[in-house]
Amino acid sequence: MRGNLMIQGTMSNAGKSLLTAGLLRVLKQDGFSVAPFKSQNMALNSYITEEGLEIGRAQAMQAEAAGISPEAAMNPILLKPSSQMCSQVILNGEVVGNMSAADYFRRKKDYVPDILAAYHRLEQKYEIIVIEGAGSPAEINLKENDIVNMGFARMVDAPVLLVGDIDRGGVFAQLYGTVSLLEEEERARIKGFVMNKFRGDKALLDPGIRQLYERCPIPVLGVVPYAELDIDDEDSLAGRLYYRRQPEAVDIGVIRFPHISNFTDFNPLEQVENVSLRYISSLREMGNPDLILLPGTKNTMYDLSWMRENGIEKRIKELVTRENTLVMGICGGFQMLGRTLSDPERTEAGGSMAGMDLLPVFTVFTEKKRRSRVSGKIIMGNGSAYGQIAEADFTGYEIHMGRTECLQELEPLSEIEEADSGRKSLDGYVSGNCLGTYVHGIFTSGTFRTRLLQLLFARKEIAWEDKNGEDYLAYKNRQYDLLADLVRENMDMEQVYRIIGI
Repeated sequence: MRGNLMIQGTMSNAGKSLLTAGLLRVLKQDGFSVAPFKSQNMALNSYITEEGLEIGRAQAMQAEAAGISPEAAMNPILLKPSSQMCSQVILNGEVVGNMSAADYFRRKKDYVPDILAAYHRLEQKYEIIVIEGAGSPAEINLKENDIVNMGFARMVDAPVLLVGDIDRGGVFAQLYGTVSLLEEEERARIKGFVMNKFRGDKALLDPGIRQLYERCPIPVLGVVPYAELDIDDEDSLAGRLYYRRQPEAVDIGVIRFPHISNFTDFNPLEQVENVSLRYISSLREMGNPDLILLPGTKNTMYDLSWMRENGIEKRIKELVTRENTLVMGICGGFQMLGRTLSDPERTEAGGSMAGMDLLPVFTVFTEKKRRSRVSGKIIMGNGSAYGQIAEADFTGYEIHMGRTECLQELEPLSEIEEADSGRKSLDGYVSGNCLGTYVHGIFTSGTFRTRLLQLLFARKEIAWEDKNGEDYLAYKNRQYDLLADLVRENMDMEQVYRIIGI
């Protein structure tokens, strides 16, 4: 390895993940082999690697930006919150159990050997590692057992860039205040500041930048403007979950559960002309969409109860029966569509409850998590409202706890094949206007997305063709290149290279 660099932030959602991805893309373009790393991530958006292991979505996105395959070593610890006080702990891509915040805080130092082993595996394969921190290094209540910010920077002797979010205001106070709360050795690690998400005339910042340097002699190495780039978001702080798009010719509504996960499944639908994809969190936002999507969730039973209590479930069932609306559930959303959900092993909260009764299936939760990348083909016939998607192919991944079985003779939706083992199995069901599948990422590649969109437009009696014609993966690569351009134009890359040691 030739060097490393750590990106820390003054707060969560300061833009660390995207800046890390942008730097990785620049370094790749300049001919270096590079990899991302984050020792501990907390997010409900996850990704399954080719080996069938689970990591945070942000590190998978960063690996794509670096032009390499995501692997478990890039994110050795992933925390997936299942309630306000408890998270599922995933170590090296495998579930080790559920822990309260206090229990994990006491035990996380025990995972340092695993974290360092993962980092050293990457160190042997790549020239430069760009490390992402979490939250803020100035969370002084958590510094004692820190394994993700300055604590980890010390372990691997990494120089640090500190990122502030100017869009939220108070960026000078963010940067100065963070440095002031650090120990002397920690301050010495910070080699530069980055002001992120800037809008306006940069010249107006210059007096403040000079005064900041007088008080805190750390240079500002970049003022990165706010940019509308379509790159996978890390978690539910993502702006796309709150943005209200005006209805287009085809209106698609995604139910935004309190524990929504893997909402990046739906990003490929956002770039389609004459389609609006919007997130719905209350009954008044429902309207009359052409397709309702029930996404994945980390707490299926709780989120079904939430949907039941606020009237969304009742409205969905009315739309299905009275308006002939299509409904599609993925993973937890698929489980909700059935008649019953049972949790005998207390994978969630235990007990059982009635489902939405829109598919004649039942789900039993189990402790074992199914994780695999898959490819598949729709094998159902043309007899349902979804008949137009027959024969469509797709790729994606499964990540769920529980099995779903049919209560009557019902044609399966698709046949899938696991990438790692080659094992084939059946997935999903369709009944009337309702479709359920366990496959995440089903809209990303293959013909499934196009066939479904053709169906939606045909139901509105609107002629449609995919005018974009761009493969979604090619589209994403173009977004990474635009991000790299943004970083090159607005950061002192010559100084960044010197900080890395090149």
